[in-house]
Amino acid sequence: MTVLAAERDGLGRYLAALIRESGPITIAHFMAEALANPRWGYYTTREPIGRTGDFITAPEVSQMFGEMIGLWCVDAWERLGRPAAFRLVEIGPGRGTLMKDALRAARVAPAFIAAAAVDLVEVSPMLRAQQTAALADARTGGGISWHAELGSVPAGPLILAANELLDALPIHQYQRTLAGWRERLVDVAADGAFRFVLGDPSSCDPITLPEAFSGASIGAIVEVSPAAQALIEDIARRLTAAHGIALFIDIGRSESAPAETLQAVRSHAGHP
Repeated sequence: MTVLAAERDGLGRYLAALIRESGPITIAHFMAEALANPRWGYYTTREPIGRTGDFITAPEVSQMFGEMIGLWCVDAWERLGRPAAFRLVEIGPGRGTLMKDALRAARVAPAFIAAAAVDLVEVSPMLRAQQTAALADARTGGGISWHAELGSVPAGPLILAANELLDALPIHQYQRTLAGWRERLVDVAADGAFRFVLGDPSSCDPITLPEAFSGASIGAIVEVSPAAQALIEDIARRLTAAHGIALFIDIGRSESAPAETLQAVRSHAGHP
């Protein structure tokens, strides 16, 4: 393994070395490394959000977005029977703006604030620092804690919110060919550039694809996200076991259909 080369030249060189040694990798593997590699990952090494970043999200556009979610959380707490203690969880809390605005609006219900323990699920040290600053004046009965994964959030009644999370999780892509469905993989060309290639037909297990895609045309691309499915299943178990409610806000189609949604942005514009 060319670790020294990776240290000199960063993530691209590391991934290229990995592919040359073990063969093409899945798009999910490529995305996971690109976004969350501890040393070079996009979210772990830079500030992605805002005018000086690469994209912006609704909480950064208007404080009303977070305030509306805060009031929704209060209403959800009421409908859950006003538990005396509960976990207020946000996964992927960005710069902490949404939670700051939500807690400010939720002050209309002091008992809600007193019962809440805030849990932020965040892998980026840089974003954790920004969240800490944004929430420096926030006060809740159970305090504020940070977690690298949902699994470390203590059990109990919970109200969970996630904005633009599911569409940022790693995906697998499959393309229909005359030989059947084949997974799209990432390879390295002779000139060192990354490129898409197709795996052999045995690389695709048909049961991983929704039945709605069975009639897709030749050349069609479909996407599935085992990471998103696993997260939703984990949250569903928690909601069932401990009583709770979750709100996900994302951009997507109302019905599943073949499409390639994978994209990159840089400085608020599309990028290869």
